[in-house]
Amino acid sequence: MLLKLKPGRRCPHLQELSGSRHPNPESEPEYFEDQRNLEDLWKQIFPVGTEWDQLDKVYGFNWNFSNLENAFEEGGVLHGKTVYLFGCTEPQLVPFKGDNILIYIPAVVAIVSPFPPSDKIGIKSVQREVEEIIPMKQMKMDWVPYIPLEDRESRVDRLRHQIFILSCTQRRAALKHLKIDRIKKYEYCLPYFYNPLQEDELEQSTEVPIIFPAEPKPVFCEFDWELDELQEFIDKLIQEEELSEDQKDAFKEFVKEKVREAKKANREAKEARRKALEEMSEGTRQAIENQRFYKFYPVQTPDTPDISNVKASFINRYYGKAHEVLPTMKLGGMPLVPQFHFVSQGCLRRYKLGIGLQAVKSTCRTDFSWFPAHLIRLFVLM
Repeated sequence: MLLKLKPGRRCPHLQELSGSRHPNPESEPEYFEDQRNLEDLWKQIFPVGTEWDQLDKVYGFNWNFSNLENAFEEGGVLHGKTVYLFGCTEPQLVPFKGDNILIYIPAVVAIVSPFPPSDKIGIKSVQREVEEIIPMKQMKMDWVPYIPLEDRESRVDRLRHQIFILSCTQRRAALKHLKIDRIKKYEYCLPYFYNPLQEDELEQSTEVPIIFPAEPKPVFCEFDWELDELQEFIDKLIQEEELSEDQKDAFKEFVKEKVREAKKANREAKEARRKALEEMSEGTRQAIENQRFYKFYPVQTPDTPDISNVKASFINRYYGKAHEVLPTMKLGGMPLVPQFHFVSQGCLRRYKLGIGLQAVKSTCRTDFSWFPAHLIRLFVLM
């Protein structure tokens, strides 16, 4: 909304600065844009998992999240509810002004919940092999209340907060003082969520990611202890020259140990879920059952790329799919999973570990020669 001042009148703040309060009859009307109450909301939310050197690209376009703002108005899906928000980015190749350009599309995930969905962050990288689930505060992240513009002159302790955002206090200027491993950790971060009312993917999985430190290059593969026979699995790797003959015994023991570790983790996960359910109150159970996930993309404007065909309901591996995507996805748009169903999930998972596209192409049996890198990158979000 634009505020129009009558001809001959000046903005009081400008009058104060100039020291003159006499109207100038020849001056043109001055226009000042009225700030929206939640105008800076999406920019205050930390885009988890985005590379530090790509943050400027995220804000390179004047993205419009008025749909997120409107969701908190009367009649909106978030009106009157306690909401937790975190950000993410999705690299996509999209058309813009006659060219196809790679951009980092920002998205905001809203969780309707009376309590924080989690105080943990998941970290997975090839260097660590094992997934880490750590407290957010170790990565200088936390849920903090968002103060709308109209309330910023009020005392914070007197406000009733309903909007909480995931914030990060790590300053970019201080990154040069951090070790590379610490910086990379931020790139592998995913907001963690665990629903004890649902069986976890880990409890169902019989697959073990294998990263065997062989020479001249490591062996990347995935072994399913229910579907694969170990000796046949090894023979095939040797036949394909992924594993040398003299390393097969060490590789066999390595796989067996990884299978034992995975089975133990499965048992512990089932036991943890059973215990959590036993200790859960009825009120907590109902609150978890009523949690809703909304994924907001920016609305289309003349000065931003058309992203209508690349929206996805997937949030990340922990949250799964959003209950609703806003603005609504086009029919025939993303997700593209059915169309590319034959792409090995193991290959995509190895890319998720942070190995990189070239390593995936060299270690997977799927032909990736034609497959666009930006689409593989999107699958990581699943």
